[in-house]
Amino acid sequence: MNNVELLSPAGNFDKLKIALAYGADAVYAGVSHFSLRIRSGKEFTYESFEDAINFTHTQGKKLYVTVNGFPFNAQIALLEKHIERVAAMNPDAFIVAAPGVIKLAQKIAPHIPIHLSTQANVLSYLDAEVYYDMGVKRIIAAREVSLKDLEQIKAHLPKLELEVFVHGSMCFAYSGRCLISSVQSGRVSNRGSCANDCRFPYTLYAHNEESGTLFRMEESEEGTHIMNAKDLNLSAHIKDILDAGIIDSLKIEGRTKSSYYVGITTKTYRQAIDDYYANIFDASKYMQELDTTKNRGFSDGYLVNRPYEKNDTQNLAHSISEGSHQVVAEVGEDGQTCLCKDKLALNISYELVLPQEHQCVLETDNAIGKICLEEGIWKIMFRELKTSNGKSYEEIHSGNTNAIVLPLTLPAFTFLRNKI
Repeated sequence: MNNVELLSPAGNFDKLKIALAYGADAVYAGVSHFSLRIRSGKEFTYESFEDAINFTHTQGKKLYVTVNGFPFNAQIALLEKHIERVAAMNPDAFIVAAPGVIKLAQKIAPHIPIHLSTQANVLSYLDAEVYYDMGVKRIIAAREVSLKDLEQIKAHLPKLELEVFVHGSMCFAYSGRCLISSVQSGRVSNRGSCANDCRFPYTLYAHNEESGTLFRMEESEEGTHIMNAKDLNLSAHIKDILDAGIIDSLKIEGRTKSSYYVGITTKTYRQAIDDYYANIFDASKYMQELDTTKNRGFSDGYLVNRPYEKNDTQNLAHSISEGSHQVVAEVGEDGQTCLCKDKLALNISYELVLPQEHQCVLETDNAIGKICLEEGIWKIMFRELKTSNGKSYEEIHSGNTNAIVLPLTLPAFTFLRNKI
């Protein structure tokens, strides 16, 4: 049996490169409004998307194209052209949700494998068999499904690949079938323009129909985040999932999230997977690292628990927390400069997060700064904050988009961070 695939989000070309650098085996991305993440789809043109596919293939990795929206009749002609154009770029699969789009993609590009989106809500081998008979190679399971149910699906359809989400945002609605955004702002979730209305605070009222009186149900002025789901985090259960021997791909959600999120989640799950196969799995280590990312609180969802067994999947207090660390800079692709993401100051030690777990750099101490290993953690300290155009600063804030010269060449896409 092959090792499980790690599949990471690629919201744009830079994030794609970061995901691959930090250990992803495959990435998923989309272009145009046929993806369920319009915002990330706009990050790619057709030309840059083809470059992204070619780059991914030069790295020996795979790219799956999201065509997982639900089109209206007026869009079908444009959808046909879209599928034809993207298929010519030779991606490794289409991620599709609607049965009609499956048939259309197979007609236009029969050589491109079909992966069924989680939006199709497959929970049983009955539904899985329908899509398998249609030619679907892989099913991305509904997030409400259990590992035991997936075992039964695999038993009935042993050649069908199974993919599961292990990390990222969870939807208040059933497998993302939500209309709240459409009702409140006219933005259609199932066509990729969700406004994340479930993350907003709401105030609850009781209405007396006879008198017309409204009574506030809670005294808090802030309201309550009544529909705000915690983020999924299955890092502690990777061993259980892989022990089952039925999962082909572990997927991280987050095409619209930050470069740091993509890098840290990919690196952490890469380490968890590799540790599993090396028999050194350590759940606490992965949880600690994932806590450095912004999140809504974590839940292990429903894959290893039945929904009725869970009562901790919502965060009613706030829609996002900062995480334990703040990213202050990101090293560029050349490795010689970094861009400020928060605030950089002189004579302050920042932690370096390298793309690979056991990657090393050379210790250095010069006029620009110092890089050294402290208690197993690589640190950097600047004596001079100098931009590539020669200007020097006492401190630099994120509004400054000039590249900052590093004391020594570092691995591309290394992050500088400090603890909050």
